Amino acid sequence: MNTFQLVVSTPDGNAFEGQCEELIVRGTEGELAVMAGHIPFVTGLVKSKCTIVLPEGEERVAFVEGGLLTVARESVTLIAGSFEFAE
Repeated sequence: MNTFQLVVSTPDGNAFEGQCEELIVRGTEGELAVMAGHIPFVTGLVKSKCTIVLPEGEERVAFVEGGLLTVARESVTLIAGSFEFAE
């Protein structure tokens, strides 16, 4: 499966930086999934669970305290006030 570069940034620094297959998060208009090749857009995020699917299919679950999601042609940036992995 195709991958894309994801950067999750918080006031404390980058919480995640790497390749992933899919990002599932809740925007202000509802839940959304981003995959490689997704059309570029920007949306606000609400407090919710966030799932990052890594290249080998492993899922990492985190909690995001809201923020901003920017999807570009080659990369995705999630800027959050707080981002904590569930593990």
